[in-house]
Amino acid sequence: MAFMTTGNLKAQEKSFENDAKTIDALMKASYEVVSGEKGAKRQWERDNYLHHQKAVYSYFDRKKQEQVTMTLQEFHKETDEMVFSTAFYESEVNREVRVFGNIAHIWSTYETRLEKDGKVERRGINSIQLIFDNNRWYIISWIFSGETDKNMIPKTFDRN
Repeated sequence: MAFMTTGNLKAQEKSFENDAKTIDALMKASYEVVSGEKGAKRQWERDNYLHHQKAVYSYFDRKKQEQVTMTLQEFHKETDEMVFSTAFYESEVNREVRVFGNIAHIWSTYETRLEKDGKVERRGINSIQLIFDNNRWYIISWIFSGETDKNMIPKTFDRN
C-alpha cells in the first residue's frame, strides 16, 4: 500500500512538473488552482506542488484591521470555506518580474469575478516571492492587498 501511495504521489508530481519550469507557467497555474464554481473543489494538490513546503500567505484583514499571515494549508482551509458559498474567478491583468540569481519577485495585478464571465468585483495586487531550486520554481511567499478607494492601483501596475 505504501508503495502505491508513493507511486501515485510521484505520478501526480510528474503531471504538475511543467507548472514549475518557468515563472509564466507557475503564475498561470497559480490563478487556475484557486478559480472555480461555487462549491467546486479547488486544485489543492496542484497548488501544494507550486509552493515550497514552508510557504506563507499574508494579507491585511480590513475587518480586524491587522495583517494576517498563515500557512498554505490554512489558506486552503479559509478559501474552501469561502468558495463553498460563492464562485470565485481570479485572473492576472498585469505582471512585473524581477529576477536575481535563484530569487524572483513578482508584482501581479489581479481581478476577481464571482461569476465566470461576470463583472469585476475586486481588484488588487499580489506580491509574490519565488525561489529556484532543484531545476524548478517554488512560491515561498504570497502577500496580497485589495484595491480600495484610498489605495488605488497605480497606473504602472494596472492593465497595459
